[in-house]
Amino acid sequence: MKKIFFSALHRPPASVTLLLVAWALALGLVSLAAANAQQPPPSTKEAATGEAARQRYDIQLKIDFDALSYTGSERVRWVNRGDRAVAVLYFHLYSNLRPNEASTSAGSRSQRTETEEPRIDITEVRSAADGTPLIYSIDDQGTRLRVNLREQVLPGKATEVVVGFKGNVPEIDPDETGLTSHIVKQVSAALRGDREIRSPRDLNFRCRGGMLLGTSYPVLAVHDGDEWARKLEPSVGDTIFNEVADYEVSIAVAPGVVVFTSAGEDEKAGSEKTMVFSAPALRDFAIIAGRNLRSEQAIVGKTTLRSIFIPEHERIGKRVLAMAEDSLRIFSSKFGQLPFKTLNIAEAPLVAGLGSNEFAGLEVIASAYYVDFDSPAVRNLPEIIREQRPSVEESLEWGVAHLVAHQWWGAAVGNNPAREPVLDEALASWSALLYFREIYGEKRTAIVLQDQLQGVYRLYRTFGGEDMDANRPSRDYRNTFQYAAVVATKGALMFVQLQRLLGEEKLLAAFRNYYRANLLEIAELDDLRGALIAEAPLEQRREVARTFNRWLASKRGDEDIAKPDQKLATSLGLPAKPNQQRGGDRNPLSAFARIGKFFWQQVTRIR
Repeated sequence: MKKIFFSALHRPPASVTLLLVAWALALGLVSLAAANAQQPPPSTKEAATGEAARQRYDIQLKIDFDALSYTGSERVRWVNRGDRAVAVLYFHLYSNLRPNEASTSAGSRSQRTETEEPRIDITEVRSAADGTPLIYSIDDQGTRLRVNLREQVLPGKATEVVVGFKGNVPEIDPDETGLTSHIVKQVSAALRGDREIRSPRDLNFRCRGGMLLGTSYPVLAVHDGDEWARKLEPSVGDTIFNEVADYEVSIAVAPGVVVFTSAGEDEKAGSEKTMVFSAPALRDFAIIAGRNLRSEQAIVGKTTLRSIFIPEHERIGKRVLAMAEDSLRIFSSKFGQLPFKTLNIAEAPLVAGLGSNEFAGLEVIASAYYVDFDSPAVRNLPEIIREQRPSVEESLEWGVAHLVAHQWWGAAVGNNPAREPVLDEALASWSALLYFREIYGEKRTAIVLQDQLQGVYRLYRTFGGEDMDANRPSRDYRNTFQYAAVVATKGALMFVQLQRLLGEEKLLAAFRNYYRANLLEIAELDDLRGALIAEAPLEQRREVARTFNRWLASKRGDEDIAKPDQKLATSLGLPAKPNQQRGGDRNPLSAFARIGKFFWQQVTRIR
């Protein structure tokens, strides 16, 4: 938020003032019209607010579902909300981000060939005003498009460019996406501490007859003040960091391919071959497509809520809709109304290690967790997993509530997930606790808090993971196991402590104020801290600041959350040093067959 400071006006001597007044009266003063003409122009901030001044993407996309490719063109409007003229635009090409081999372990995703990763290429860049080609370059190992404008864009003014592009996605092996693969991945992360890096193929692929396009188009980099956030850095956390924009996207697909997106479909603008989706103020635009997708929907307030699933998961898809409906209703009443008219929650065959992913208006959950334990197909799962029905079902419900909360924390109110991942993750996790309290009451919520938050930290420490401060960039965390144990757990439990300190009424009031003040903007942790301090009584404000420091900037997890379970560690023969691979049985499932509820509630979590 820019702050505008005004200098005080100097008062003239009284005699001069009287003379000026007399002179003005003699001339009859100045007419109202002339006075209005002399009013100063609106500030840059005022000129660049509102729907008319937001960024805008008009995208035409043609998807060749069978060829795993697409072509597109976008007309992009960019508004200069800074204080200096700008002559260059920067776009992210998220699909081209590749992990640095030096930061990943041998045999990791960095060893895959280019054909196993998505790709986006630029075919043209021109001025939208007259079609003149613009000079552009592809920088930073193919992840950034730099466009040189013919004329500078002054503060408060806008420019429009047209970018042509094409892309392709890989076919994912179905064996990478099953529930057993997800659990083995989490067991391995707990046992070995392998480093994980998110890959673009996690968000752009085709598998099991479905396609996810999470980053299929060039997107403007964030322009913060007068600086561009140009650098993309792979990590275990979210990489997408965008400003809000208005979208209208035309998508052409072959007959029989069903499409759902971050926005609602405009029935009047569509045709048999082309569908048009539009929505204001989205931070990104994701697409789910397939020939066997089904959906159920409900209306909550002014939002159309939709659950998307394949036919064999219909019962689970309907359960997800009911849980999402409750979540949306609860969070709307507690935090404020969402600015989105459409919210979709879809299953997709995400690869092991990635249980879910959030986009504005579209939440994705791994199909592996859509387990209908009453269906004959579940008989093919190992018995050790079938016995975990309560844990898997609770994990799905927690995941739904957590993801719906991300529409407030991360989508409506943005933040930089690479620099301050704790901000949206902590709020979403605490919100999931709120959902369970409202639906099931205090007793069940206390159990869920242990299972979904405290338990994962305890298991992480039992397996030799080191305590860390939670307010670190996402690149500092080795894998999703560590990320969940430190970032999500410590952050959410900090709010539990603040709730005890301030009371729920003041805590929710602070969250509502934070939401209203930062709606459709990019917030920082200091904004949230300030909202909580402002709501606290004077005598408690210093304690609020200390609580932030204790939970986010120190290493006191064993004292505040849980200590390692040494008895369990000894019975498993775990190594004394963290992240040291254990010899003997190399089957991660049989090695823990008799651990029981404590372990399995953690490895069946959606992370």
